Amino acid sequence: MKQFLPDHMRKLGELDISPIGLGTVKFGRNTNVKYPRPFPLPSLKDLKIFLETAKALGINYIDTAPAYGESEDRLGQLLGYERHDWIISTKVGEIYRGTSNFDFSFNHTQLSIETSMKQLRTDYLDVVFVHCSNDDLHNLQYTDVIAALRRMQEKGYVRYVGASTKTLAGGYYALDNTDLVMITSEPNQIPILKKAWEKKTPTIIKKPLKGGFSKNIKASIKKALSYPSVVSVVVGSINKRHLADNIKHATSF
Repeated sequence: MKQFLPDHMRKLGELDISPIGLGTVKFGRNTNVKYPRPFPLPSLKDLKIFLETAKALGINYIDTAPAYGESEDRLGQLLGYERHDWIISTKVGEIYRGTSNFDFSFNHTQLSIETSMKQLRTDYLDVVFVHCSNDDLHNLQYTDVIAALRRMQEKGYVRYVGASTKTLAGGYYALDNTDLVMITSEPNQIPILKKAWEKKTPTIIKKPLKGGFSKNIKASIKKALSYPSVVSVVVGSINKRHLADNIKHATSF
């Protein structure tokens, strides 16, 4: 079975990050999601086995968010003393309680980070992204969210500050004002990936498989990883076979 070796790892600042990361929506939320088929939330026992498999395959990056339901809390229960073996990113801004709402204020951003650390049973977060709404430029430029993230970074609670954006304008603003950007690899986002490489700013690809609707998973993963600025591609999964296949695709360059 393929696994990531040290020479497969990519650089996120001072961190060595696996080119495939785990998206964890399915760890904690199965309502109002856009996957092709409904699914039950896995048990903690099944998730523990899944994380052990991911680690054995060389994956060291997990992406979560408060908007992913129980995901942060379940990860906190599962990682325990192994937390330092993982790069963990979470997000601020989106609040999910049956429907999504957004709050990018200074106080809410700080409280969100403190709550995430408590849920994840950790005293620091490797990456915190702004979980942007469709109006991502306004979220980043006209609220205090980046200032609040920088304050928490100065205090040592956050290593890297980023933004998960949706538009070209939002992506460009994030490139100039944060440490990294999370975007899709859709054609309209490619200019951001190219500019990121020019600026030596790392990028992370979200939804590379189009929420499970990709017709060619291998091609989608290879395409996303082919851009020089991309350090990791986040794939949401709770299926060990799919995970192993994704790694095989990522190492078949």
